Amino acid sequence: MIDLNYRNINCEIVGEENGLNIEEEFDNYKETIRKIIADLNSNKDKPGQKLQWMNLGYNEETTWYVKEFAAMVENRFENILILGMGGSALGGKAVCEALLPPYWNFLTQEQRNNLPRIFFLDNIDPDQMNALLNILDLKKTLVNVITKSGDTAEVMAQYMVLKDKMQKELGDDYRKNVIATTDKNIGILKQLSNQEGYKIFYIPDDVSGRFSVFSAVGLLPFALVGLNIDEITQGIKDMDLALKNTDIHYNIAAQNALIHYLMDTKKGKHISVMMPYSNRLRYVADWYCQLWAESLGKERDKDNNIVNVGQTPIKAIGVTDQHSQIQLYNEGPNNKIINILRVKEFDTTLEIPNIFEYTGISYLGGKTMNQLFDAEADSTIASLIDYKRPNLTITIPKITPYYLGQLLYMFEVQTAITGALYNIDAFDQPGVEQSKNYTYALMGRVGYEDSANEVKSKLENTVFS
Repeated sequence: MIDLNYRNINCEIVGEENGLNIEEEFDNYKETIRKIIADLNSNKDKPGQKLQWMNLGYNEETTWYVKEFAAMVENRFENILILGMGGSALGGKAVCEALLPPYWNFLTQEQRNNLPRIFFLDNIDPDQMNALLNILDLKKTLVNVITKSGDTAEVMAQYMVLKDKMQKELGDDYRKNVIATTDKNIGILKQLSNQEGYKIFYIPDDVSGRFSVFSAVGLLPFALVGLNIDEITQGIKDMDLALKNTDIHYNIAAQNALIHYLMDTKKGKHISVMMPYSNRLRYVADWYCQLWAESLGKERDKDNNIVNVGQTPIKAIGVTDQHSQIQLYNEGPNNKIINILRVKEFDTTLEIPNIFEYTGISYLGGKTMNQLFDAEADSTIASLIDYKRPNLTITIPKITPYYLGQLLYMFEVQTAITGALYNIDAFDQPGVEQSKNYTYALMGRVGYEDSANEVKSKLENTVFS
C-alpha cells in the first residue's frame, strides 16, 4: 500500500529544535489517537456529524447510477464541461489529471477511444470563460453544474451564461446537454433542474464540498471519461480498513496527523508544503491545499475559545520548484514541514541518448529520465536534511485508480484526525461564508442591503469598482 517515511522528522536527523522524538510522541498520544479514531468510526453513520464522506467508498447505489448514466450517453458528446468551485472541481480535476493520459484534451478522438475531452471551469474570469466558450461546440458538450447549496453565486452565474448560449444554439433540446449535481432537498439548482427536466445526481447530507470527491461530484465525471471507478472505490475501502486500526504505530493517517499537529504547535512549523514528484499529481497538491486550509484554519475551537489555528498549505512541484522555492525552504525561515510525494514506478521510461561524449554533460548519456527524476528527489531530501529542515516522504507504488483512491482518502482521514487534535470543527468554513455573503451583498441580492453598505464603507478608497 502507500508508504509513509517520517525518518527525517526525527530530532536525531534535524536536531532537537526542529525535530520530534517520534516514538516517544506516538506513545504519549496513543490513547488520544485511539479515542479519536474510534470516535470517527462510531459517529460516521450519525446524522449531523459531517462524517458521511467516510461512507462514500461503500455507496454502491451511487456507483451504479453513475455507471448507468455514463453508458447511456456513451459516444453522444465530444466534451464534458464541469461548472464548479473549490471542492466541486478540485477533486475531479486532480483525479482526471492524474489518471487520464497526459494532454488528454489534445489527443485525437481515436487516441481517446471515442471518449470525451473534459474541461473544469473552476473560476469566473471572463477572459477564460469567453475563450473556452468560443472553442467548444455546445451541441456536442455535456454540461455538469455542481453546487451542493444550489445557489453558489459563481457556479450559478456560469450556468446562466451557458443556459442562455445553449438555448440560442440548441433550442429546447439544450436540456439533454445539462446535468446537475446538488443537494437532494434544497437549493435553487434543485428547483431549476426539476423545472427544466435535467438529470440530477445528489450529494449526500453531511458531506462538505472538499470531502465530496468520492460522491457523484467526482465519480460522475470520472465515469464519463472512462476511468475505472470500481478500482477507485476498492482503493478507498482497503485504505479505510487499514485506517480503522486505532494503534498509531500501524495507522499512517494518524501518524501524519500527529506529526503535523506537533510540528505546528511545538516546533513552530506553521507551513505544510505538498511537493509531488510527478506532474500528473500536481493538482492533487491543489486539492490538498484546499482540504488542509479550509478544514483546519479556524478562529475558534469547539469550546468557543479564540485559537486561530491551522497550518498554511503550500504547493510545490518537483523538480520544477527545486529551481525556485527550495532556496527559500533551505535557507529561509525554518517554519515548514515538507511533504515529498513520490511515485515508485512510472508508466513509461525515457532514455537520454549518449550523443555528447567528452563534454561536461556526457554523464547523462545512457541514463534515463526516470533515473534523473529519482536523483532529483533524493537530492532535495538530502539538502533538506543538511539544512535541518523537517521533511517526510509519502510513496505510492504507481499512479492507478486504486492507489489514487487510497491516497486521497488517507489525506481526508488525516485531516479529520488533525482537526480533532486541534479541538476544532474540521468540517465547517465560517470564514468562507463571510466572503460569500459580502459577494451576495455587492451583487444586489435581496436581503443583503445592510451588508452591501457595510462592505462598501470598508472598501472605500482601497479598491476600484
